[in-house]
Amino acid sequence: MRIALGQINPTLGAFEANRRKIAEYVQRAHERRCELVVFPEHALFGYLPNDLLERPSVVKEQLAQLSLLAKEIPKGISVLVGCVSMASSGGRRGLSEKCLYNSAALIERGTKTRFFHKQKLPTYDVFDEARHCRPGLLSKNLVRIHGRKVLVTICEDIWGWEDGDNPLRRIPKSKVDLVVNLSASPFTTTKRARRLKVIGKTAKHFSAPMVYVNMVGAQDEVLFDGRSMVVDKRGKVLSELAAFDEDLGVFDVSTGETGRRTQPEKTELLRRALVCGIRDFVKKTGMERVHLGLSGGVDSAVVACLAADAIGPRNVTLVTLPSQFNDPRSRSAAERLAKNLGARCVNLNIEASYQALVQTLEETFGSMAFGLTHENLQSRIRGVLLMALSNRENSLLLNTSNKVEMAAGYSTLYGDQCGGLSPIGDLVKAEIYELARYYNREVELIPSWIIDRPPSAELRPNQKDQDSLPPYDILDTAVESIIEKRQPAKTEVERWLLRASYRSEFKRWQAPPVIKVKEHSFGRGRRMPIAHEAKL
Repeated sequence: MRIALGQINPTLGAFEANRRKIAEYVQRAHERRCELVVFPEHALFGYLPNDLLERPSVVKEQLAQLSLLAKEIPKGISVLVGCVSMASSGGRRGLSEKCLYNSAALIERGTKTRFFHKQKLPTYDVFDEARHCRPGLLSKNLVRIHGRKVLVTICEDIWGWEDGDNPLRRIPKSKVDLVVNLSASPFTTTKRARRLKVIGKTAKHFSAPMVYVNMVGAQDEVLFDGRSMVVDKRGKVLSELAAFDEDLGVFDVSTGETGRRTQPEKTELLRRALVCGIRDFVKKTGMERVHLGLSGGVDSAVVACLAADAIGPRNVTLVTLPSQFNDPRSRSAAERLAKNLGARCVNLNIEASYQALVQTLEETFGSMAFGLTHENLQSRIRGVLLMALSNRENSLLLNTSNKVEMAAGYSTLYGDQCGGLSPIGDLVKAEIYELARYYNREVELIPSWIIDRPPSAELRPNQKDQDSLPPYDILDTAVESIIEKRQPAKTEVERWLLRASYRSEFKRWQAPPVIKVKEHSFGRGRRMPIAHEAKL
């Protein structure tokens, strides 16, 4: 049997467009003499649907497109496509209710569509599938396809090897010639190693090859890296598809014929991930342009480079917003970066607005010594102007905060925390410098002065971030320990960070969506309360 791996990037809720893309990939697989083509989990619906599933009309619209798909695929090819299915239940007091399932639909021309349901419904991190869907039974997911005994699994179904109750162990090994897994497995920088482990264990357990098809693309904060793969019965990787790109691979079960893609190294993979996150967020929200405040610092410089890669430099506007406290070199370096990128650069001086607001405050409350009020006024004026540009040009404002700043609450609410998307909000400072140097590996795209200068918010004379924060190299380690690994606070810096993170949780509740690249990120997967008296 020849099997095609249809690694696609669906758009959540765009059922007709998703159906057309699936049909196109089926046709391509048919032309390559494939008998089965496998698509990712939720390939027709898009993922993560969350409370869209509260609207039965939405699910029915998707199922209508599934019916159309069944009528347009070629004869002789079987299609496994991830979708949301609906079935009747007895309900309370015998009344009929509709139950939703996370399903794989097996479609064959002229045959009634069969559904296989996901059993293990995750409810951790960004997932809350049990909120809307009912679990299926893996024991019912055995099917014969073109003479092969196939076990159909969906994402989390293969991740239970460390659980006490793994449903895979209850399936007779003799009934399985091939394991197929439809996934929408989110990307993190450490996910691939864990994936290989559970895929390998599954293949070895059944002593059968395994086809793993993962979604690619981004939905809100969540990234899907693709990298679909085929492993043999010993768990050895035979092929792996592209990272962060749509792809079509072919595996011949009988001959072992397959293809292998070269996988990117660490920094390039991270760059691709963030570029994908920006590109898909912009496209899937119906936007075309982005802008950001370009401060002359490394954070905004890296976001500018990522944005130019994602949607093209002509669609990116970089805004300098100087005041009396800005080093003149900040603006000149920012303008040089914009020129290097080929992006539009505009200057909005905030000094007059700042002085007017200070005067307004002092007319009512009296004169004030320079302090935090004055610093935050400047930041909020910048936020107002950047958001005004969003209104004026229908452009998405990209936030430039990093994970260390977000963890410590080192940001101004309604000021530098403004934005529609936070591309680097899951990166510590060292990772941002790594990306900056990566962009400069061939030519000096980012002026070296930006990379070499001490980080500064430039809100008061001669300000440096390290006036208010511990050194970034120590703070990076503390963020990784306290926020990402959730370890006890042991050092003075870790205790300081934990207190600061508790005090500033209200800011993160109001922050833009953060592109998630770590196991523990700020955003949807974090459910930390604001008001509490938890101890260190």
